[in-house]
Amino acid sequence: MKRSTILWLVAVLVTLASVFWQGLSGPTHSLRISEDLAGATVSARLLRSGSTGSDLPVTIVRSSGEVTGQVHWRRYGTGEPWTTVPLTGTGDRLTAAIPAQPSAGKVEYSVKLHHRGQQLILPAAAAVARFKNDVPKLFLAPHVLLMFLGVLWSLRAGLEGLTAGPAQHRQAATTLALLTCGGLLFGPIVQKYAFGAFWTGWPLGEDLTDNKLAVAVLAWLGATVWSRRGPGRGRWLLVGAAVVTLAIYAIPHSLHGSTLDYQTMQTVSG
Repeated sequence: MKRSTILWLVAVLVTLASVFWQGLSGPTHSLRISEDLAGATVSARLLRSGSTGSDLPVTIVRSSGEVTGQVHWRRYGTGEPWTTVPLTGTGDRLTAAIPAQPSAGKVEYSVKLHHRGQQLILPAAAAVARFKNDVPKLFLAPHVLLMFLGVLWSLRAGLEGLTAGPAQHRQAATTLALLTCGGLLFGPIVQKYAFGAFWTGWPLGEDLTDNKLAVAVLAWLGATVWSRRGPGRGRWLLVGAAVVTLAIYAIPHSLHGSTLDYQTMQTVSG
């Protein structure tokens, strides 16, 4: 097997592993819960991200029709009294809905279930769901694709530097172009549609997603400029930039992101 093929295979496998990790982490990914309640099995996929155009659905799957319950929710950060919404039973499902919130608005909620004199609260600590405006696929799709390719090429460029390969500058320049287009071009457009602001990272805010993107782009800018001097020049900068990119990609997405302050009705980050 050719050297290049092996390096691409390694890069693809590590990238897919990092994508899988992103799918399991982060404050906006759904909570999957399955518990036993007095002999009945109850399971739920509690959403932590919603659309401003529709209410947030809450669905519980039950093995017994005797399981009943309610949803308790309130606007996040307000300390206001909890609102109770009864779960409606249809077959093996209990359903309710939490009213949609403005862009960047958050709600905290939990589900209280009852069966044969026992009760169960899901989750143990209230789940927090953030609402965002829908983003046109015309902008969202290239953003996601280019960022995926950016991480892939980052790893491939790092391996090129690690093995002292001949294509270090080309790989570094491609990585820089992908991250710049995916993150600094389409990223702000997606952010503007979703939360009403193009950029909420430093120096305008503390959005960790924006800030970590800026760090990755700067790392690859330095690696690209230095590798232009010739093969082998600054190859450890490529390795370092790849490690930095992989490390920041391991940080959960949307951490310290945009949040609506219900007192001022202003969107803040951090």
